[in-house]
Amino acid sequence: MEYTGAQSERGVPAGELDRSHIGQTVSFQPNEFTVVFGRIAGIARTEAMVYLSLDGVAGGTHLKDEYDLPSNHEVYLQVDVITNAESTIKDLFGKVQDNLRGSGHRGEDRTDRL
Repeated sequence: MEYTGAQSERGVPAGELDRSHIGQTVSFQPNEFTVVFGRIAGIARTEAMVYLSLDGVAGGTHLKDEYDLPSNHEVYLQVDVITNAESTIKDLFGKVQDNLRGSGHRGEDRTDRL
């Protein structure tokens, strides 16, 4: 099995996880047979390893709520829809401003000729 996340997720190396990710939903493949989905309860790090504690995972016969991952191990976080929407709106607003500035200059040039 080779888990590469869902369309609504973005991959990041486990070593990039920090306190801002606590409470977010994460998915990853800790070994070749298992895919884990859970909410990050805590993160501990060393130079080489990241230790994730998860809410909502333990309790099954073979499920655990703590995982040790190499820092470069890919984990998948839910895409932040609000941040993406803000970014898209800012980009569109910038393009509209550029277009208005461009047409404004042409309009000014025309009035100078009259």
